[in-house]
Amino acid sequence: MFQARQGKEIVLTMENRPGRLFEVSKLLAERGVSILAVIGAITNGDCLIRLVTDDNLRAADALTEKGYEPSEGNVILLELPHKPGILKRMSEVLADEGIDIHYVYGSALMDDEKCLLVLHTENDDHALPRLNQLT
Repeated sequence: MFQARQGKEIVLTMENRPGRLFEVSKLLAERGVSILAVIGAITNGDCLIRLVTDDNLRAADALTEKGYEPSEGNVILLELPHKPGILKRMSEVLADEGIDIHYVYGSALMDDEKCLLVLHTENDDHALPRLNQLT
């Protein structure tokens, strides 16, 4: 069963240098904020980090206090069964609806029954109910 809900992610764009992910994750750990999903990349020479946490308000406050400039973005948080073909099924439904996926990230451990995907589309409001209709 697919469970899709509207969510928020914290987005950080900063000068790239070694240790950026360590700095951010250490700060959030010290504030008791759990990171549920993360993706990091170098884009045009800058470090881009996207985070889904268990407390985005506390995370954003902590980051701002340390001089970071976090922004918040809308995403879809999608819990789904961890089995072969599930990503194909999810992306097929969005493709059939003509909904462009702008980015997706997620993970699961081999023995987990569920996985979490974080995605943002060109039209999350249209994608969300469609994803919840999946079985």
